[in-house]
Amino acid sequence: MIQAILLQGGDRHRIERREDAPELVDYDGILYSLRAGPRTPQPTDHPWEPIALYAPDEYNEEEFQEMYETARKHVPELNLKY
Repeated sequence: MIQAILLQGGDRHRIERREDAPELVDYDGILYSLRAGPRTPQPTDHPWEPIALYAPDEYNEEEFQEMYETARKHVPELNLKY
């Protein structure tokens, strides 16, 4: 299984367990594009499933990077080593 993290802005995000990591995901009428992964984090106190990171397709790379940095405060998986 893969943990798909859908960044929605600020501290808003959704994590779904999926069988695959498609290039595009539709959630509540918003199209999310795959921005990173899936990659498996290095084990910590427990093993992790592969993680795929998504953001709204309409965001450019600069907007995505800002969203990612904000989300790191709220999504522990974004702070793991890969």
